[in-house]
Amino acid sequence: MRCEDVALILPRAVDVGEPVDESVQHHVNSCLTCQAELAKYHKLLKALRTMRHQLLIPAPGTLAMTLAALQESQERRAIRSLVTGRRGAYLGAIGGAAVAAGAAAAAVALARRRAPRLAG
Repeated sequence: MRCEDVALILPRAVDVGEPVDESVQHHVNSCLTCQAELAKYHKLLKALRTMRHQLLIPAPGTLAMTLAALQESQERRAIRSLVTGRRGAYLGAIGGAAVAAGAAAAAVALARRRAPRLAG
């Protein structure tokens, strides 16, 4: 048994309590690296359990800052794609914007057509 194999099994064994194979148990008992990994999982689950009942209220403006950061990240990615020669993502973004603009224009035109006219 290798550490890489055990690393795939440990999370479910710790979180769900799924029984592990005897070879996995033997490996963990004899491997300090896997023992440390197992201890980390237990510590993480303990921390998550204590957080389960805490109510966190985000600071005002957190959502706006997060959305702005995401938009900035996407813009940087689009520029990087254009610079590195991968124009597909950038052109896709431009195409998406064009479709959105067209849909908005169609909605405005439809709204004007259905608006009641005043006699005058």
